Amino acid sequence: MCAAVRKRLEEQVGRSEKKYRELFNNIPNPAFVLDRDLKILDCNDMVFGVYGFRKEDLLRQPFTDLFEPEESRDFAKEIRLAGTMKEVRHLTRYGPVIYVNIRVCRYRYASDAAFLVTTSDITKRLLVEQQLVQAGKMATLGEMATAIAHELNQPLSVMKTASSFIVNKIRKGEKIREETLETMAGEIDSHVDRASAIVYHLLEFGRKYPVEREPVDVNEALRRSLVLFMQQLRHRGIEVEKDFEADLPTVSAVGNRLEQVFINLLVNARDAIEDKFEKAVHSPEKKIFLRTRFWEGKVRIEVGDTGIGIPKPLLEKIFEPFFTTKRVGKGTGLGLSISCGIVQDYDGTLEVATRENEGSTFIITFPASS
Repeated sequence: MCAAVRKRLEEQVGRSEKKYRELFNNIPNPAFVLDRDLKILDCNDMVFGVYGFRKEDLLRQPFTDLFEPEESRDFAKEIRLAGTMKEVRHLTRYGPVIYVNIRVCRYRYASDAAFLVTTSDITKRLLVEQQLVQAGKMATLGEMATAIAHELNQPLSVMKTASSFIVNKIRKGEKIREETLETMAGEIDSHVDRASAIVYHLLEFGRKYPVEREPVDVNEALRRSLVLFMQQLRHRGIEVEKDFEADLPTVSAVGNRLEQVFINLLVNARDAIEDKFEKAVHSPEKKIFLRTRFWEGKVRIEVGDTGIGIPKPLLEKIFEPFFTTKRVGKGTGLGLSISCGIVQDYDGTLEVATRENEGSTFIITFPASS
């Protein structure tokens, strides 16, 4: 090969390499080229900005070293098989863990099989979402204050009655039969447990949720969501019909967050029934229906009501943030928007079937985790 031809080929290779490098470094997210053993062959300039590592620190190092060692998942297998990985914790050079979404593509690098991996830092987005969800929780708890007061009032009344009986007997110098004393003490003890359970549930619901998923029993999450509402619903004459499928598979989610979804839907069902009752000439049926099924390989949850329904022109807007049909001061417009976001976070869907003046049914589906 003559020198001129060789020089021309070298210039072409140089231009090609320069073009590749410019394109690679202009990818807006950190990008890594991995060999078949998942060792890092190359990375772009964005890696330093997000992770703090320089290119020379990472070359020939296993990409899996960026994952937290405490995680029990087989990340190497997921990278090879999955196209995307969501909300994964990655280590940075200076200590703070960041949350990233990962996208993996197979391609050829220097005539060999390789993986092109891009990551996007979603830490700030998750923080904002947590704050929004937390604000929604606080709004829900505020709205539930009356229901909570009713729930706590009953065990307190029983304890007050029993303790007053004992105190009066002692002051009068009258002897209390042992079986009576045992019954009174047992009542006090059981209702202390009930009040404590309500308070603990409130504290647990109000705390910030973890990002890590866990197997969640949907039936149990629905029952827990009802605990704080049943007394209020009874007080308003609203009947709850439950139809839960036994041995329902679990879903991969966070129980605390699913409870928030169910409570938001229960609040909406209650309000829809109350709105219809206020406008009706004759007393309408006041019912909420809760149903769970394992349907076509997925866990399906239905929350239905006999309320006022949703007008067709509003159906496209009900999941938008801050959109509400409730009067000023009654609704924040966050409930359905937050609920839809939570359901989608766990690979689920949230839909509604409605008929004006007949009621609505919100349908949630999740992939089964077992």
